[in-house]
Amino acid sequence: MTRERVVLVVLYDGVRLLDVTGPLEVFAVATAPDVLLLPGSADVEAAATTPALLDQVRRLAAGAEQVASVCAGAFVLAAAGLLDGHRAATHWALASDLARRYPAIQVDADSIFVRDGRIITSAGISSGIDLALALVEEDHGPALARQVAKYLVVFMQRPGGQSQYSVRLRARARPADDPLRRVLDAIAADPAADHSVGEMAARARLSPRHLGRLFHVETGLSPAEYVGLARVEAARSLLERGDEGLDVVARRSGFGSPETLRRAFSRTLGVTPAAYRARFRTTGIGS
Repeated sequence: MTRERVVLVVLYDGVRLLDVTGPLEVFAVATAPDVLLLPGSADVEAAATTPALLDQVRRLAAGAEQVASVCAGAFVLAAAGLLDGHRAATHWALASDLARRYPAIQVDADSIFVRDGRIITSAGISSGIDLALALVEEDHGPALARQVAKYLVVFMQRPGGQSQYSVRLRARARPADDPLRRVLDAIAADPAADHSVGEMAARARLSPRHLGRLFHVETGLSPAEYVGLARVEAARSLLERGDEGLDVVARRSGFGSPETLRRAFSRTLGVTPAAYRARFRTTGIGS
């Protein structure tokens, strides 16, 4: 006989509604593993300094198979001492604050969600759904997780190591006639084109050295690093939306060969292109 599974969500003043309802919708559709889930709150300071809440979290966590948090919920787990010595994720805008307050935690400011033993922490808002789907897949396999994702009209969960935000968002909004804006738009429009430093500098009518400085100031990346990440994003989109072979995906995204594409994916996302595509396959309900 299959035993009943329990998901216990800790509710407290100020919790974000989607942090609660997103994962619960996943668990409601699938039979879930025993999980203690901490949603985020708009008032992180109050939540993390409430002794009664922290005592209850410690008590409940002691009996849970898995302990999870969404967004700022990581601060509650951290304040309760449950993240010490662990790697953890939170919303990118909160990551530096979490690392500063709790130096015993290895904060991952980029990943959508992170598993470290029985502790699973996720980034902001919708990533709680990715976390919940990952738990369903671990407990019941990918077929049920795909059915749940299809039912909820969401992608099969994104790999936890996927970045929280697009590389294009690293740069501030700039006027259409701005030199760097012309270069960034050209990369986004055709990632497979020639985006060597010399070619980009000519397009921006700047020296290669000046262009390199602009990239570093605006994106924190070198021109080559930025182009590489933009091509990974283009390849991700092609893998999610189509059935083209890896040779076609590699060519259209600017990598040239499947082997170069595989190396870039493994280095950036920690998964192969084939594994990434498999996670986005969906099936009909009941299939």
